[in-house]
Amino acid sequence: MEDSLSLQALPTWFTVLPDTDEAAAVAARALAHATQCLHHRSGRPWLVGRWAPTGAVVGECGGTRIAVLGEHSVTAEAARRAAAAAEATSLSALDRISATWAGSLHLVASSGGRVRVQGGVVGLRRVFFTDATFPAAGGVSVAADRADVLAELVGAELDERRLALELLTLGVPHPLSGSSMWKGVHAQPGGHYLTLDPDGRARATRWWSPPDPHLSLAEGADRFREALTAAVAVRTRGRELVTADLGGLDSTAVCCAAARGDAKVAAYTAAIHDELGDDVYWARRTTRAIGTLEHHVVPASDLAMTFDGIDTLDDVLDTPSILTVDRNRRMHIIDLAAARGSSLHLTGLGGDELLAGAPARLHALVRTRPLTALRDVRGYTAKYQWSRRRVLRQLLDRRSYRAWLGRVARDLDAPPAPADEPLLDWSAPPRMPEWATPEAVDAVRELLRAHLPEAEPRGRGHGEHRELAAMDGISQWTRHIGQMAAPLGVTVAAPYYDDRVIEAALAVRPQERITPWRYKPLIVEAMRGVVPDASRTRGTKANATFEEEVGLRRHRARLLALCEDSRLARLGLVDAEVLRAWCRRALSAETESYLLHPTVACEVWLRSRETTPARTRPLTERER
Repeated sequence: MEDSLSLQALPTWFTVLPDTDEAAAVAARALAHATQCLHHRSGRPWLVGRWAPTGAVVGECGGTRIAVLGEHSVTAEAARRAAAAAEATSLSALDRISATWAGSLHLVASSGGRVRVQGGVVGLRRVFFTDATFPAAGGVSVAADRADVLAELVGAELDERRLALELLTLGVPHPLSGSSMWKGVHAQPGGHYLTLDPDGRARATRWWSPPDPHLSLAEGADRFREALTAAVAVRTRGRELVTADLGGLDSTAVCCAAARGDAKVAAYTAAIHDELGDDVYWARRTTRAIGTLEHHVVPASDLAMTFDGIDTLDDVLDTPSILTVDRNRRMHIIDLAAARGSSLHLTGLGGDELLAGAPARLHALVRTRPLTALRDVRGYTAKYQWSRRRVLRQLLDRRSYRAWLGRVARDLDAPPAPADEPLLDWSAPPRMPEWATPEAVDAVRELLRAHLPEAEPRGRGHGEHRELAAMDGISQWTRHIGQMAAPLGVTVAAPYYDDRVIEAALAVRPQERITPWRYKPLIVEAMRGVVPDASRTRGTKANATFEEEVGLRRHRARLLALCEDSRLARLGLVDAEVLRAWCRRALSAETESYLLHPTVACEVWLRSRETTPARTRPLTERER
């Protein structure tokens, strides 16, 4: 089904090669499409791909070489010192050194025939690697920042069972979330680095664990302000212009932090049709108080509805993305940013998971601070109108994450959980949609059960697991936005997903960071003196339900067009007639139409990869 992907269609990518002659064949294929190449000290290709010459900082000492790619402030001298420390001891010295670096980055090192490849804590900076079994790979493992790049270089086949997993409503559960769509191409877990040995082995090593939450809100606010403002400064330093979202409290904090730098900040606020949507009101209060922001309000009538253009999209993503259904709406501001001349756009994505947190932290709080837990249980129950009986049942449930995942596998074709189900379990249980074929359901059940022996929670306890798993998932969406924006020459920056920012937030005591009685208290306290008081204490959040409901009616024909000659149906994963009947129905945006999102994402992804789109932006002289 899938035609060969031309790597020249991707504006940015890199692959990492082991220091051995056996990698020569795959290196040659990568070099045929690359614009940049760094070498091991041996002279063999090490880091090959397409990035701007200023996109990688390199340091060298003796036989050790370090490369840092991404949005960061690491200088060549800092990279050289890191290489010197690794040369004096081992590559494990980079654990300590990289833990002080601000920004979002990939760290790649070569020393003594071994290669270390490190992404981020969550799913924004990914690392994928291949088995050493592919003949085209020469019997060695190879790594890259995109799964499709590796699949093309080694000739990996689409994994139809893994694609079936993407049909799950509410997302793919950990540890399978974010994994590759190709056989033999694997995803490195967040917080781990990959070691490539010259004998063909690839090994994963954990380098990061969540900090102990020991700081008071006041102490944590100081540390969080330092981390977030440093993360923003990393992106804005030395630029004449940056653009930024200015919507909810999270993006407001990022935008205001950017306004403190030397770069001109052009802020964009998207209006919505919902009369209760108040982003524009609060944004105008912010811009009046700051005075230096260039502010643009995008009328609701200018923004696409959900499902707009889904039958014609050709973004080349390395995994399906449910952002597909809102692609044209979300990308409108990025298009405006590119037209304004910005090469960097700041977003507040990530703030919800990090700052609102997970009420499931109550599981641990019940044991350590029962009176505080009881107060918060009452608050959440009233706020979300949860059933007290179901709240009590979930809080008393001491079954492991592995047991929860086993129940998910068992109940894949059961009715979905009620919309008002308490958020205190390991996660909301995903289900296969009605149009999934029995073969697709069986394939997903088999995959989940196969991973049960290794299934450990993402964090310590229910709450930390839910927060980190949510950050993994939503940061993947942010990564997809970046892949969509790259052909426009725009980098989409999400400071809330920086490792140092995540650490600063998770170090705050949960009962002070997460509460039903205050809206995101950590960011409110941290941004004193950064965000104007006129908007710092905002406690509302916009809702795009109207855009979903109207979009479904307006673009029903586009949905039905995807049912014609469905690629998912060709693969035996969906029943096209059942899907078509669903697309013709009047669906509730709150409880029904969202079930279509993963399936639309998979169908669009398969179609977009059948042809290679032309580059929308030619290489500049600096990139050649």
